[in-house]
Amino acid sequence: MSWEDMAQEDELATGAEEGTTTVAADDGEEGSEAGRPGVQLTREQRELMRFRNVVRKKDFVCFERVNGRLVNILAGLELHTGVFSAAEQQRIVEYVYTLQEKGKLGELGDRTYTEPQKWMRGKGRVTIQFGCCYNYATDKKGNPPGIIRTITSDPMPGLFKVMIKRLVRWNVLPTTCIPDSCIVNIYDPGDCIPPHIDSHDFLRPFCTVSFLSECSILFGSSLKVAGPGEFTGSSSIPLPVGSVLILNGNGADVAKHCVPAVPSKRISITFRKMDPGKHPFSFRDDPELLDITPLETAIQETSRSSSERKNIQIRNLSKSLSKKSKGRTYAQALVSDISSQQTLHGQPTISCTSAERERYSVAQEKKHGNIMNLIEDGIESQGRRQRMEHRQMLMINHTIKRTNDIQQAKEDQGEPG
Repeated sequence: MSWEDMAQEDELATGAEEGTTTVAADDGEEGSEAGRPGVQLTREQRELMRFRNVVRKKDFVCFERVNGRLVNILAGLELHTGVFSAAEQQRIVEYVYTLQEKGKLGELGDRTYTEPQKWMRGKGRVTIQFGCCYNYATDKKGNPPGIIRTITSDPMPGLFKVMIKRLVRWNVLPTTCIPDSCIVNIYDPGDCIPPHIDSHDFLRPFCTVSFLSECSILFGSSLKVAGPGEFTGSSSIPLPVGSVLILNGNGADVAKHCVPAVPSKRISITFRKMDPGKHPFSFRDDPELLDITPLETAIQETSRSSSERKNIQIRNLSKSLSKKSKGRTYAQALVSDISSQQTLHGQPTISCTSAERERYSVAQEKKHGNIMNLIEDGIESQGRRQRMEHRQMLMINHTIKRTNDIQQAKEDQGEPG
């Protein structure tokens, strides 16, 4: 499954409402007509438009006294909305349900899919892990909490890798911490996640993407259990549908966090990068998740490369013109070349007055300057240069004809040439 397919579906479903495929043609003049046809945007332009419309909240503040000092326990948290459209979210949710069905049928790894028995409210959410198997408590085989290095988990699905690329390209996650594992949580109404701090088997930052329904996540240096699936804490942050919560700094390592019992069906996908020293023994880096370039960096590099190519072309053309003139002006070189061609073909060499030659030289020098200005503006195509040279030759021929007419008129009047 490719992101292009998801983007195409999104364009068809919501393009007219959100304006992702077209923008109204508007020349900025007053009284412009309403309902004018829109301008079709390229895929790159649509992606850039959506990227720039992402809302990023990074000013979370909640002070608590930790080890005798007042500390902003939410420092490092970020909430990004608008990263995944409604159609993209629907495709992701449908894929998660497909994975759940495979897990129930035993088509996923033994430790990839888990569905514990719901023995009380708040217990029993379904989890699906990729990239590694994380143990929440010591298991029956004596494996301690943390990444089980001897177990090979199912590899990251293609759609999830596409999501990771989006998160990195759109500056939601840094290129220094590209996720190589994830855990999917499928909540039924009443399911929860108890207070905890994520294991340092995983690097910071990491992120959680929310689907299906909005819920709140609690933060605090000390969270208390108020009942089955119910908790109290100093700060509650709503997680809108489709939002991406980044956990880093104090928000990841000083404050605990939990998700109280959800009121309705919910899915979350948490992406994390494993500590290289904790990798499963059989782990190998995925080439698709290496060297992801952020969108704005790619645009800047493309623009810089285009500018460099333009400067090289201008320098090469300038050198060519300098060699061709051999120290003479551009107009003088052209006149001399034409005079030489006329002599070779047995035609008389035309003699112009000093004033005419000067006017002609000035006109051609001005024309040459205009050509160079056009080139500097980016008009360097071979076809256009040929048309410019053709117009120059027409001007020269016109001047030669005019001089011939003057010469002929003088001869007809009996004046010396």
